[in-house]
Amino acid sequence: MRVLHTADWHIGQLFHGYDRTREHQLFLNWLIKTLADEQIDVLLISGDVFDLSNPSAAAVRLFYSFLNRATRQNPQLQVIITAGNHDSPARLESPKPLLESSQIHIIGLIEKDEQGVIRYDKLAIPLKNSSKEIAAWCIAAPYLRMGDYPAVENSTNSYAAGVAEFYKQAYEYVLTIKQPGQAVIALGHLHAQKSELGDQDAMERPIMGGIESIPASAFDEGIGYVALGHIHKAQRVGGKDHIRYSGSPLPMSFSEINYKHQVVVFDLKGEEIADIHAIEIPVSVALLRVPAVHSPLADVLSALTRLPDSQGSIDYAPYVQVCVLLDGPEPGLRYKVESVLEGKEARLAKIDIQYKTAPDKAADGEDLLVPAQLNELKPEDILRKVYTSKYSSAVPDNLISLFRQVIQEVNQSESAL
Repeated sequence: MRVLHTADWHIGQLFHGYDRTREHQLFLNWLIKTLADEQIDVLLISGDVFDLSNPSAAAVRLFYSFLNRATRQNPQLQVIITAGNHDSPARLESPKPLLESSQIHIIGLIEKDEQGVIRYDKLAIPLKNSSKEIAAWCIAAPYLRMGDYPAVENSTNSYAAGVAEFYKQAYEYVLTIKQPGQAVIALGHLHAQKSELGDQDAMERPIMGGIESIPASAFDEGIGYVALGHIHKAQRVGGKDHIRYSGSPLPMSFSEINYKHQVVVFDLKGEEIADIHAIEIPVSVALLRVPAVHSPLADVLSALTRLPDSQGSIDYAPYVQVCVLLDGPEPGLRYKVESVLEGKEARLAKIDIQYKTAPDKAADGEDLLVPAQLNELKPEDILRKVYTSKYSSAVPDNLISLFRQVIQEVNQSESAL
């Protein structure tokens, strides 16, 4: 049997305000073709199908249209989908009774019995070969929220210990039902220790001291493959070839300009996992950084003028990050950039500004603004300190004049009240 692992689709996501429906549609079209070309028997989707817990009707339609097309064109295909932290577990599971008849299994919630014991039998999904015989078992674990994992007494890290215990108990349950020759694979949506993060991953939720990261040792050596989601950069975990993040199919930030997105494919041969390899996903909309390094505004505008002219529709025009190096404030910067880009084969996504010198501390080495000092400073003093810290130069006289005018108008308004 051949298995394909993917995750973190984030259908419905906006990229710096731009709708990505066409990009997701092209990816799903490519995936359907890949499922057929690679003769895939099992599709694993490890969480974050949608970008929002309450996705739009268009996003939901896109996803279920994919499932319909994929299973129609590949009748043997079994699909296992788990919820990520961006998904609503209950919403994702809502069509579950209808889809299971099509060999589509969706796991969003952790079910428990009346005594509060986790129903691991609801998470253990048999994978059947072309002869309808069980060839492997899948532990379909969604993103684990507080209360979803067992409590471990006297643990210094209740989350990491609880998640590790969850996978230990799930694997022990599968051992009671599996037969010799049947492999075990597992899904997970979590932050593994020492994972390499992208810009978007770092924004998800701060990990204080690694308290929410899970070690590779949480997965028993008897598990042949662990299909992870949550981190958007494809990578192995803990140096283990069989514990992997597939990464997101679309670039999530400009830090991924030179990064190749992928899905992971592997074979089940008895209890063994063989031929683990990645298949690169073609990029439908390119990311451009213009210029390649932060440069003075005149050089930036000159570089933008050299971009190709638009050929009509800009639906697939590259997203552009403009990198500007400034001495100080630049009034009308966005207008100047947009004016140059008008009629170009480009979509302005971000203007990234750096200043030639931007120390974090005042010249005397003390903190820029100590809270206790705020009551002792006049508004103009604060302006001078902040401006000097950010731009390493004195506040221009015209700006001081405008600032004083504003202060005067505010005082007059307060007096009138």
